[in-house]
Amino acid sequence: MKETVFEHNGQGTIREMLEQRERMFLSPHAALSENTRGRQYPEEKCDMRPDYQRDRDRILHSKSFRRLKRKTQVFLAPEGDHYRTRLTHTLEVSQIARTISKSLLLNEDLTEAIALGHDLGHTPFGHSGEAVLNRLCREGFEHSEQSVRIVEVLEKGGKGLNLTWETRDGILNHQTSGMPHTLEGQSVRLSDKIAYLNHDVDDAIRGGLITEEDIPREYTEVLGHNVHDRLNSLIHDVINNSQGRDSISMSPDFMTAMQGLRHWMFDNIYTGGRAKSEEKKAQHMIELLFDHYMKHPDELGEEYLMLMDRGDSRERVVCDYISGMTDNYAIEKFEELFVPLGWGQR
Repeated sequence: MKETVFEHNGQGTIREMLEQRERMFLSPHAALSENTRGRQYPEEKCDMRPDYQRDRDRILHSKSFRRLKRKTQVFLAPEGDHYRTRLTHTLEVSQIARTISKSLLLNEDLTEAIALGHDLGHTPFGHSGEAVLNRLCREGFEHSEQSVRIVEVLEKGGKGLNLTWETRDGILNHQTSGMPHTLEGQSVRLSDKIAYLNHDVDDAIRGGLITEEDIPREYTEVLGHNVHDRLNSLIHDVINNSQGRDSISMSPDFMTAMQGLRHWMFDNIYTGGRAKSEEKKAQHMIELLFDHYMKHPDELGEEYLMLMDRGDSRERVVCDYISGMTDNYAIEKFEELFVPLGWGQR
């Protein structure tokens, strides 16, 4: 059978040619770029890139994406270059989700856009920082909602990135409590769990907190006896279990084993032990920063004052400012505000 070859012949734009290729080759369950529900604000189409590719590019070039390299994943200020950060976690989620989407003939551009944007709203010091802001802010704080706020409002000096509805929906609903409307978003939702569970085990073993033999056999017998095997088996299970279906899911045995391993990690790594020994200090630091900026909003900067002028509460804007900090910057601001300098240092 003669292979179909696409060449741009000058009839229509390159974007239209790529949209035609999506129609011909993607699954009936895939989200086609030409069928997007649209952006927050209407804008002219690109002549080369489909809409979801533009979303992906805008996230990749954003300031909030670059800041992820200096934000904690699980282990606070780890010593060594090989521990994960929020940025490397995001890239691993993207790689896993693209593998699933490619195998199921879904839209890889949309998948990657959601994956790259799903954790933009994370605070310094990981989930411990998120918990503090959620407690201090009467409106509440969730990193998934903050990620959407970043792409809708905070990026580009208050203009936002003007992403498509499908990308924002996937970012908002990537946590366990949500369910994206697209299969691309659902693939990211599962890939996030696969990624963080396996790389957190890997980092915990690297840090000497656990050994492979410590992990209960009831989980390793199903998922695999090392990180590589577990990743491979989980990805295969998602793909095999989702072929031809209108949802992305794992088989019951694998889901039960993964949830069991996750609970075991919470008991042994996430909520105690040496890896979390400095968390209370980090949380206290964020509390003091929050209190300071609530009393001195003039120190937030013009773009944040503009948000309050537009009607956002002071608490929300202070959360915007603090959650956007990297771990290092939060420590620097804390030292600047609360740690006295020696004579002649200022």
